[in-house]
Amino acid sequence: MFNPTRDQVRQFFCSAWQKHRDRLPLVGAEVAAADIAARHPEYRELLDHPDLAVNQDWTPETGQMSPFLHLSLHLAIHEQTSIDQPPGIRAAYAQLCTRMDAHAAEHVLLECLGETIWRAQREGSQMDALAYLEAIRRESSRR
Repeated sequence: MFNPTRDQVRQFFCSAWQKHRDRLPLVGAEVAAADIAARHPEYRELLDHPDLAVNQDWTPETGQMSPFLHLSLHLAIHEQTSIDQPPGIRAAYAQLCTRMDAHAAEHVLLECLGETIWRAQREGSQMDALAYLEAIRRESSRR
């Protein structure tokens, strides 16, 4: 399994965005990464300057979420829904899309995924796929 460093993740998104902007061919996950970046105009300035992006820090203490964490969670959700892993996530996403646009639905999943990852890290355990799906269903019923 590929386990990129923080800098590699940042360079990957910047490179995918640059290739998209320059109309160069995108391969593999670059296609999804460029699409996700295109849906986040607030990050374009950052993505246009990889030298700054690699060295910048965002901390919860300052009320900031890393744009690269946000983009990475979107990419994870794209992958999860495309292969229906955990099983049932594709249907949960489709259900959300009947009530909101796809990007807003991704943000619901993103919040649930972030919470599930945080909980697993806090507890020193594996991510609980059933709890993740339950959180999505709970949020779906609220919206």
